[in-house]
Amino acid sequence: MSIPPAPVPESAPPGWLRRKLLMPLLNILKQGLTPRQLALTVALGISFGLVPLLGVTTLMATAVGLRLRLNVAALLLVSHLMSPLQLLALIPLLQWGARLLGGAGQSLSLARLQYYFNHDWAGGLSLLWRAELGALLLWAAASVPVVAVLYVALQPVFARLLARQAQARVE
Repeated sequence: MSIPPAPVPESAPPGWLRRKLLMPLLNILKQGLTPRQLALTVALGISFGLVPLLGVTTLMATAVGLRLRLNVAALLLVSHLMSPLQLLALIPLLQWGARLLGGAGQSLSLARLQYYFNHDWAGGLSLLWRAELGALLLWAAASVPVVAVLYVALQPVFARLLARQAQARVE
């Protein structure tokens, strides 16, 4: 009596991270972007995705992508994948921005904003304006080294992925 062969397991569907991030980036590599261009696209996308001003991510990413002749769709994909982190970083950046440009005693808190908007609209708007401007300054100062480090670190990663894809096409 012989034992029947074990059924070959079907390949598991790719996970969310692979499906939503890795596969689109690999498809972009197939479209002719060099590892340098892809590294710059991802680094800028991460930076633009964390800008502490809601609603400008798409405009900034599109303008810079067109100016630098990068893949705008890939830049937008990466920047919008950063949206959850953008929301997490928004409040701390606004608080630090208020401390940076608000002067002594001008911290940003819900109680302070409620007081201002109940008693002094101009004071509340002034506090929010200074907090937002300070947050943008902090983001701009931090994004330059972050983009530089990511750009340098991601180039060899994407070069290896491109080589692996080229080898897979040959086989």
